Amino acid sequence: MSLGQQLAPHLPLLRRYARALTGNQAEGDRYVRAALEAIVAAPDQFPREVDPRLGLYRTFQAIWQSTHLEEDEIAEDYPSDGEAIARKRLARLTPLSRQALLLTTVEGFSVEDAGYLIEESPHDVAKLVSEAVSEIESQTRTRVLIIEDEPLIAMDLEQIVRDLGHEVTGVAVTRDEAVALAMEDRPGLVLADIQLADDSSGIDAVKDILAEFSVPVIFITAFPERLLTGERPEPTFLITKPFQRETVKTTISQALFFDEATVPA
Repeated sequence: MSLGQQLAPHLPLLRRYARALTGNQAEGDRYVRAALEAIVAAPDQFPREVDPRLGLYRTFQAIWQSTHLEEDEIAEDYPSDGEAIARKRLARLTPLSRQALLLTTVEGFSVEDAGYLIEESPHDVAKLVSEAVSEIESQTRTRVLIIEDEPLIAMDLEQIVRDLGHEVTGVAVTRDEAVALAMEDRPGLVLADIQLADDSSGIDAVKDILAEFSVPVIFITAFPERLLTGERPEPTFLITKPFQRETVKTTISQALFFDEATVPA
């Protein structure tokens, strides 16, 4: 099997990580593209001593570390409000902490593998994750609309949201109900399942809401690769079902990290 064939199954998840790390679809994909170009240019330098997914993320991390210092140049190529917002938060939280948090709680790497990726000891990774959780949770408070037709999952999401100190504006089980709730009580964040009770689409519900006002959205799906095909507009933040509570907490915090409404003065 060629190296490209080994890496292909892992690309959607790397794109998810890159977007969560940058808070921007175009910027995240740019980093992934740069990592792939580096692999093509020097395949002999690809880490062969580890699992292909680990090697792919390690290559990405090298690109991120080397170019993140040139943040101003990236902002010129991909200008976005999120860039200025992120810089305000970066004054309170180091990028390395965010990487450790995302790698362990969203991407599912062990502290040992995360340490390999960011070149830190497992002990230091655990410390970085703890620091990141404390910092992010202290910075972001908002009101959340949940679009989910499975009662037990909806209850779990409600509890997670409240544990983070957020308020739940409502739980919708259909597209129409979601839009109505959003118009009645505007949320600061939306958590949206893909397939809803009446066979309507959470994606369509979100499109309707975003046509009225801007709000960060996190999609929840059992098949994230179906939304990361590169063939249509895609979400920046994705949670994979079945999910872990810490994954939801991290993704919520990361989505709000780039949201202007929650940036402290």
